Amino acid sequence: MSLFRRRKVAETTPSDPATGPSTDADATTSVTTAEAGAEPATASSGVVDDPEARAAAEADAPAKAQPAPEAFDRSAGPFDVSEVDEAEDRLALGGLRLVGREGMELRFEVEEGSGRVIAVTVGLNGSTVQLQAFAAPRSSGVWDEIRAEIAEAVVQQGGAADEQDGPLGRELLCRLPVRTEDGRTAHQPARFAGVDGPRWFLRAVFSGPAAHDASAAAELEGVVRKTVVVRGDEAMAPRELIALALPEQPAPSEDPAQEASGRDDLNPFERGPEITEVR
Repeated sequence: MSLFRRRKVAETTPSDPATGPSTDADATTSVTTAEAGAEPATASSGVVDDPEARAAAEADAPAKAQPAPEAFDRSAGPFDVSEVDEAEDRLALGGLRLVGREGMELRFEVEEGSGRVIAVTVGLNGSTVQLQAFAAPRSSGVWDEIRAEIAEAVVQQGGAADEQDGPLGRELLCRLPVRTEDGRTAHQPARFAGVDGPRWFLRAVFSGPAAHDASAAAELEGVVRKTVVVRGDEAMAPRELIALALPEQPAPSEDPAQEASGRDDLNPFERGPEITEVR
Protein backbone atom coordinates (compact mmCIF):
# COMPACT_ATOMS: atom_id res chain seq x y z
CA MET A 1 0.00 0.00 0.00
CA SER A 2 1.28 3.44 -0.83
CA LEU A 3 2.28 5.92 1.79
CA PHE A 4 1.04 9.47 1.33
CA ARG A 5 2.84 12.30 3.01
CA ARG A 6 2.39 16.04 2.89
CA ARG A 7 5.31 18.30 3.58
CA LYS A 8 4.97 22.03 4.10
CA VAL A 9 7.56 24.21 2.44
CA ALA A 10 8.31 27.88 2.97
CA GLU A 11 6.18 30.11 0.78
CA THR A 12 8.09 30.86 -2.37
CA THR A 13 7.53 31.49 -6.05
CA PRO A 14 7.90 28.11 -7.74
CA SER A 15 6.95 29.49 -11.15
CA ASP A 16 10.50 29.03 -12.40
CA PRO A 17 11.45 25.39 -12.86
CA ALA A 18 15.09 26.32 -12.31
CA THR A 19 14.41 26.99 -8.62
CA GLY A 20 14.48 24.19 -6.11
CA PRO A 21 16.96 21.34 -5.97
CA SER A 22 20.11 22.16 -7.87
CA THR A 23 20.72 21.77 -11.50
CA ASP A 24 23.68 21.35 -13.68
CA ALA A 25 25.67 23.50 -15.96
CA ASP A 26 27.49 22.50 -19.07
CA ALA A 27 30.15 25.01 -20.03
CA THR A 28 31.69 22.68 -22.57
CA THR A 29 28.76 22.73 -24.99
CA SER A 30 28.34 26.49 -25.24
CA VAL A 31 29.34 28.14 -28.51
CA THR A 32 29.31 31.77 -29.56
CA THR A 33 27.14 33.08 -32.36
CA ALA A 34 30.21 33.83 -34.42
CA GLU A 35 31.50 30.29 -34.05
CA ALA A 36 28.14 28.81 -34.89
CA GLY A 37 27.38 30.88 -37.93
CA ALA A 38 30.68 32.04 -39.40
CA GLU A 39 31.26 31.23 -43.06
CA PRO A 40 34.72 30.10 -44.23
CA ALA A 41 36.80 33.03 -45.41
CA THR A 42 37.35 33.39 -49.16
CA ALA A 43 40.64 34.33 -50.76
CA SER A 44 40.89 38.04 -51.55
CA SER A 45 42.16 39.42 -54.86
CA GLY A 46 45.88 38.87 -55.37
CA VAL A 47 46.24 36.29 -52.59
CA VAL A 48 47.60 32.90 -53.64
CA ASP A 49 45.55 29.94 -52.43
CA ASP A 50 48.14 27.78 -50.65
CA PRO A 51 46.59 24.37 -49.86
CA GLU A 52 49.07 23.63 -47.07
CA ALA A 53 48.55 27.02 -45.43
CA ARG A 54 44.79 26.64 -45.74
CA ALA A 55 44.89 23.20 -44.13
CA ALA A 56 46.98 24.53 -41.25
CA ALA A 57 44.57 27.44 -40.73
CA GLU A 58 41.58 25.12 -40.72
CA ALA A 59 43.26 22.88 -38.17
CA ASP A 60 43.79 25.86 -35.85
CA ALA A 61 40.28 27.21 -36.33
CA PRO A 62 37.75 26.68 -33.55
CA ALA A 63 35.52 23.65 -33.96
CA LYS A 64 32.15 24.31 -35.52
CA ALA A 65 29.08 24.00 -33.35
CA GLN A 66 27.52 20.57 -33.27
CA PRO A 67 23.99 20.30 -34.63
CA ALA A 68 21.27 20.78 -32.04
CA PRO A 69 19.88 17.54 -30.59
CA GLU A 70 16.65 16.31 -32.12
CA ALA A 71 13.43 17.03 -30.28
CA PHE A 72 12.49 14.35 -27.77
CA ASP A 73 10.00 11.82 -29.12
CA ARG A 74 6.90 11.85 -26.88
CA SER A 75 5.08 9.09 -28.73
CA ALA A 76 5.62 6.83 -25.69
CA GLY A 77 4.95 9.62 -23.16
CA PRO A 78 4.77 11.78 -21.20
CA PHE A 79 1.39 12.65 -22.67
CA ASP A 80 -0.91 15.61 -22.99
CA VAL A 81 -4.42 14.96 -21.70
CA SER A 82 -5.69 15.28 -25.28
CA GLU A 83 -3.53 12.30 -26.31
CA VAL A 84 -4.91 9.65 -23.95
CA ASP A 85 -8.16 7.84 -23.36
CA GLU A 86 -10.06 9.45 -20.49
CA ALA A 87 -11.10 5.98 -19.37
CA GLU A 88 -7.51 4.96 -18.59
CA ASP A 89 -7.00 4.36 -14.90
CA ARG A 90 -4.77 7.11 -13.53
CA LEU A 91 -4.66 8.96 -10.24
CA ALA A 92 -5.89 12.55 -10.74
CA LEU A 93 -3.59 15.10 -9.07
CA GLY A 94 -4.80 18.30 -10.65
CA GLY A 95 -2.31 19.18 -13.39
CA LEU A 96 -0.82 15.66 -13.40
CA ARG A 97 -2.23 12.17 -13.68
CA LEU A 98 -0.14 9.17 -12.64
CA VAL A 99 -0.37 5.44 -13.19
CA GLY A 100 0.06 3.44 -10.00
CA ARG A 101 2.71 0.79 -9.43
CA GLU A 102 3.14 -1.80 -6.73
CA GLY A 103 4.98 -0.32 -3.76
CA MET A 104 4.69 3.27 -4.97
CA GLU A 105 4.88 6.01 -2.34
CA LEU A 106 3.67 9.55 -2.97
CA ARG A 107 4.80 12.66 -1.10
CA PHE A 108 3.31 16.11 -1.74
CA GLU A 109 5.03 19.45 -1.31
CA VAL A 110 2.48 21.94 0.08
CA GLU A 111 3.36 25.62 0.10
CA GLU A 112 3.04 27.09 3.56
CA GLY A 113 0.65 30.03 3.69
CA SER A 114 -1.15 29.48 0.40
CA GLY A 115 -1.68 25.76 0.99
CA ARG A 116 -1.25 24.97 -2.70
CA VAL A 117 0.41 21.74 -3.81
CA ILE A 118 3.57 22.60 -5.75
CA ALA A 119 5.15 19.20 -6.38
CA VAL A 120 4.60 15.47 -6.09
CA THR A 121 7.44 13.06 -5.37
CA VAL A 122 7.13 9.42 -6.36
CA GLY A 123 9.16 6.88 -4.39
CA LEU A 124 9.99 3.36 -5.57
CA ASN A 125 12.59 0.90 -4.30
CA GLY A 126 14.73 3.46 -2.51
CA SER A 127 14.73 6.09 -5.28
CA THR A 128 12.50 9.08 -5.95
CA VAL A 129 11.47 11.36 -8.77
CA GLN A 130 9.95 14.77 -8.12
CA LEU A 131 7.45 15.91 -10.75
CA GLN A 132 6.31 19.46 -11.55
CA ALA A 133 4.52 20.83 -14.59
CA PHE A 134 4.75 24.39 -15.89
CA ALA A 135 3.14 26.44 -18.62
CA ALA A 136 5.19 27.01 -21.76
CA PRO A 137 4.83 29.15 -24.91
CA ARG A 138 2.71 27.76 -27.70
CA SER A 139 5.46 28.20 -30.29
CA SER A 140 8.49 26.71 -28.55
CA GLY A 141 9.72 24.64 -25.62
CA VAL A 142 11.66 25.90 -22.61
CA TRP A 143 13.80 22.93 -21.52
CA ASP A 144 16.94 24.00 -23.39
CA GLU A 145 16.84 27.39 -21.69
CA ILE A 146 15.93 26.04 -18.27
CA ARG A 147 18.63 23.37 -18.46
CA ALA A 148 21.31 26.03 -18.81
CA GLU A 149 19.85 28.04 -15.92
CA ILE A 150 19.78 25.00 -13.64
CA ALA A 151 23.36 24.15 -14.51
CA GLU A 152 24.51 27.67 -13.74
CA ALA A 153 22.66 27.68 -10.42
CA VAL A 154 24.23 24.37 -9.37
CA VAL A 155 27.74 25.57 -10.13
CA GLN A 156 27.15 28.82 -8.26
CA GLN A 157 26.09 26.79 -5.22
CA GLY A 158 29.38 24.90 -5.30
CA GLY A 159 28.12 21.83 -7.13
CA ALA A 160 28.91 20.30 -10.49
CA ALA A 161 26.81 19.48 -13.53
CA ASP A 162 27.22 17.54 -16.75
CA GLU A 163 24.85 17.46 -19.69
CA GLN A 164 24.13 14.11 -21.26
CA ASP A 165 21.67 12.22 -23.43
CA GLY A 166 19.30 10.03 -21.45
CA PRO A 167 16.13 7.99 -21.87
CA LEU A 168 14.11 11.23 -21.54
CA GLY A 169 16.26 13.30 -23.88
CA ARG A 170 18.89 15.84 -22.85
CA GLU A 171 19.47 15.71 -19.11
CA LEU A 172 21.64 17.19 -16.39
CA LEU A 173 23.61 14.94 -14.07
CA CYS A 174 24.46 17.04 -11.02
CA ARG A 175 26.35 16.77 -7.77
CA LEU A 176 24.54 19.03 -5.31
CA PRO A 177 26.20 20.41 -2.19
CA VAL A 178 24.42 19.33 1.00
CA ARG A 179 25.14 19.86 4.68
CA THR A 180 25.66 16.68 6.71
CA GLU A 181 24.51 16.20 10.29
CA ASP A 182 28.01 16.87 11.58
CA GLY A 183 28.18 20.19 9.72
CA ARG A 184 30.36 19.10 6.84
CA THR A 185 29.62 19.67 3.15
CA ALA A 186 28.98 16.63 0.99
CA HIS A 187 27.72 16.19 -2.56
CA GLN A 188 24.52 14.39 -3.46
CA PRO A 189 23.80 13.17 -7.00
CA ALA A 190 20.64 14.37 -8.72
CA ARG A 191 19.47 13.95 -12.28
CA PHE A 192 17.32 16.61 -13.94
CA ALA A 193 15.18 15.64 -16.92
CA GLY A 194 12.69 17.80 -18.77
CA VAL A 195 10.12 17.20 -21.49
CA ASP A 196 8.46 19.90 -23.57
CA GLY A 197 4.84 19.27 -24.50
CA PRO A 198 2.06 21.31 -26.13
CA ARG A 199 2.04 24.53 -24.06
CA TRP A 200 3.57 22.77 -21.05
CA PHE A 201 6.87 21.61 -19.66
CA LEU A 202 7.33 18.64 -17.30
CA ARG A 203 10.35 18.56 -15.02
CA ALA A 204 11.53 15.35 -13.34
CA VAL A 205 14.28 15.29 -10.70
CA PHE A 206 15.66 11.84 -9.88
CA SER A 207 17.32 11.22 -6.51
CA GLY A 208 18.79 8.20 -4.77
CA PRO A 209 20.22 5.32 -6.83
CA ALA A 210 18.05 6.40 -9.80
CA ALA A 211 20.21 9.53 -10.15
CA HIS A 212 23.22 7.52 -11.31
CA ASP A 213 22.17 3.89 -11.83
CA ALA A 214 20.30 3.13 -15.06
CA SER A 215 18.78 -0.10 -13.76
CA ALA A 216 17.52 1.61 -10.59
CA ALA A 217 16.04 4.44 -12.66
CA ALA A 218 14.15 2.30 -15.17
CA GLU A 219 10.95 1.88 -13.15
CA LEU A 220 10.71 5.56 -12.22
CA GLU A 221 11.39 6.52 -15.84
CA GLY A 222 8.39 4.36 -16.69
CA VAL A 223 6.31 6.40 -14.23
CA VAL A 224 7.41 9.62 -15.94
CA ARG A 225 6.64 8.17 -19.38
CA LYS A 226 3.10 7.27 -18.32
CA THR A 227 2.45 10.67 -16.74
CA VAL A 228 -0.30 12.81 -18.27
CA VAL A 229 -0.17 16.61 -18.06
CA VAL A 230 -3.44 18.54 -17.78
CA ARG A 231 -2.52 22.06 -18.89
CA GLY A 232 -6.01 23.54 -19.16
CA ASP A 233 -7.14 26.20 -21.59
CA GLU A 234 -6.69 29.26 -19.39
CA ALA A 235 -4.05 31.85 -20.20
CA MET A 236 -0.84 31.30 -18.21
CA ALA A 237 2.51 33.02 -18.20
CA PRO A 238 5.46 30.92 -19.41
CA ARG A 239 6.97 28.91 -16.53
CA GLU A 240 3.93 29.43 -14.34
CA LEU A 241 3.33 26.39 -12.16
CA ILE A 242 0.41 24.23 -13.26
CA ALA A 243 -1.67 23.64 -10.15
CA LEU A 244 -1.54 20.23 -8.51
CA ALA A 245 -4.02 18.72 -6.07
CA LEU A 246 -4.05 16.06 -3.38
CA PRO A 247 -5.83 12.83 -4.36
CA GLU A 248 -9.43 12.58 -3.32
CA GLN A 249 -10.08 10.44 -0.27
CA PRO A 250 -12.79 7.84 -0.87
CA ALA A 251 -15.92 8.27 1.24
CA PRO A 252 -16.09 5.76 4.12
CA SER A 253 -18.36 2.80 3.52
CA GLU A 254 -21.47 2.45 5.68
CA ASP A 255 -21.25 -1.33 5.43
CA PRO A 256 -18.63 -2.67 7.89
CA ALA A 257 -18.42 -5.97 6.00
CA GLN A 258 -17.79 -4.17 2.72
CA GLU A 259 -15.21 -1.93 4.37
CA ALA A 260 -13.37 -4.95 5.81
CA SER A 261 -13.44 -6.63 2.42
CA GLY A 262 -12.06 -3.51 0.81
CA ARG A 263 -9.01 -3.62 3.06
CA ASP A 264 -8.04 -6.91 1.46
CA ASP A 265 -8.05 -5.36 -2.00
CA LEU A 266 -6.50 -1.96 -1.45
CA ASN A 267 -6.04 0.47 -4.26
CA PRO A 268 -2.37 1.59 -4.12
CA PHE A 269 -3.53 5.20 -4.47
CA GLU A 270 -6.07 5.23 -1.68
CA ARG A 271 -5.34 7.65 1.14
CA GLY A 272 -5.86 6.15 4.54
CA PRO A 273 -4.87 6.65 8.18
CA GLU A 274 -1.21 6.28 7.24
CA ILE A 275 -1.09 9.85 5.87
CA THR A 276 1.39 11.98 7.78
CA GLU A 277 2.45 15.57 7.57
CA VAL A 278 6.14 16.43 7.76
CA ARG A 279 6.89 19.97 8.85
